[in-house]
Amino acid sequence: MKIAYQSTSSGFTGGRVLLLFLLFGIGIYEFIHAGLPAYAAICMLPIVVLAVIGSFAKHMSLFWLLMVVNYFVMWHNLSLPGGIPVSLYVEAIEILLLTKAIIDVKEPNFDRCFNPMLFALVVWIMMVTLEALNDTADLGYNFGAWYTGARLMGFQLLYAFLVYSIYINSPKVLMRYLFVWGGLTLFASIWMWKQSKFGPTVMENAFLHGRGSNTHIINGGTTIRYFSVYNDAATGGICLASSAVAFLIIGITTKIKKYRYIFLAMAAVAVKWGMMPTGTRTATFCLIAGLATYVILSKSFKIAIPVAILLGLGYFFMAFTNIGNGNAEIRRMRSGFSKNDASANQRTINQEIMAKYLRDAPFGLGVGMGYENVPPNNKFRKLATIAPDSEYVFIWIHTGYVGITIFLITTAIMFFFACWIVMFRLRSPSLRGIGAAMCCAFDSFQLGGYGNHVLMQFPNCMLCYGGLSIVYLLPHLEPEWEKFEAEKLAIQTEKQRLKDEERAARRV
Repeated sequence: MKIAYQSTSSGFTGGRVLLLFLLFGIGIYEFIHAGLPAYAAICMLPIVVLAVIGSFAKHMSLFWLLMVVNYFVMWHNLSLPGGIPVSLYVEAIEILLLTKAIIDVKEPNFDRCFNPMLFALVVWIMMVTLEALNDTADLGYNFGAWYTGARLMGFQLLYAFLVYSIYINSPKVLMRYLFVWGGLTLFASIWMWKQSKFGPTVMENAFLHGRGSNTHIINGGTTIRYFSVYNDAATGGICLASSAVAFLIIGITTKIKKYRYIFLAMAAVAVKWGMMPTGTRTATFCLIAGLATYVILSKSFKIAIPVAILLGLGYFFMAFTNIGNGNAEIRRMRSGFSKNDASANQRTINQEIMAKYLRDAPFGLGVGMGYENVPPNNKFRKLATIAPDSEYVFIWIHTGYVGITIFLITTAIMFFFACWIVMFRLRSPSLRGIGAAMCCAFDSFQLGGYGNHVLMQFPNCMLCYGGLSIVYLLPHLEPEWEKFEAEKLAIQTEKQRLKDEERAARRV
């Protein structure tokens, strides 16, 4: 028995050594023929395998990792390996989560995925898939470029929807998600404050004075637009404004006092320390649009009247007064209310030029086709080189009038049915508040996508479309939510009773 055991152990050890030598050989081969990124990927393979095995052992750890990676993947302070698309890190985790859900047949929760949002996303992805056959520029079919663009424009929306629909399966997970989102928002806001008060890091400074100099150092160098952990100030400003909308609504609708204070504080920090230093004018309108949407969804005059008055006063303050112009952040936001804004006028001119080219391209230039794919002598070279300056214009350029029409219709379907659930299907006021928060944040993100090229950027896309998918889960979670909330309220009531007794004892 002893001899047989040693033989087996030796063979097993020999097999591991042989596998390591094989990986080492493949790594050297890839280093010689494909360079350092391929060599690094081969060397990281054992670690990736161990990470995958570990993630399958822990039920929700991979989901929370996805939240963090999605939020920080574009942070300029991260030195990620070259040659690997940044989106691949998020996409790989999403695919692992979906694979895990398929293997775990005990509680797949796939039935919760069949709703109008899935239908709308499938229609949009079919449109994006058909764009693989778009040869408007007469350059032949470029499936590599198409797939790169399709992943960002279509597939990541479906991944976010499926992952959220499957893994947010209880009130506890839902609340934990909201707190994780809030914690990430707080970190980004505090880092924004750190940038504005103490200056950027070396890597952030390189971006600021490099490719970000034209858009982030403005007014003759007297104003800096800060960007925190995001790829640029526009992405950050709109993300923080939309997050603030969600936290504010959750804060004013929850029955649990400690949650109210926490979420209201998150909203205030996100606006003051986060949104305002970005100098993103669209973010101000996103904040207003999100709150205005809640006036409708609340179906309450007690909420609608004060919110409407507050929004009216805010608009009057920004559009018709010069109060606070000594503050660069307020001055920057106020410029968005000016009808003589040079930036807005230039956008109008660019869109008129695009429209002339797109008359001959009803399906657009093609998904994934950009200035690097279209040669200088091509008819559509100008269309490929004009900056789209908004996500909606970007979709219009690459999918044409047909594509942008389908995108608008599918977006309206998703949003309409989510609002219908909030207004007519949910009984719990606090759960309606969470649903309204997700709808209003979605509306805020979409307005941001109309004004800036930020909707499909990280972390906005997942927060926007994943957040809306939560609304479709709420009717399934409502029975559990009522029990969950009752337990929390009972604890809150008991603590309040003990405090009252203690105060009464002190008076005696």
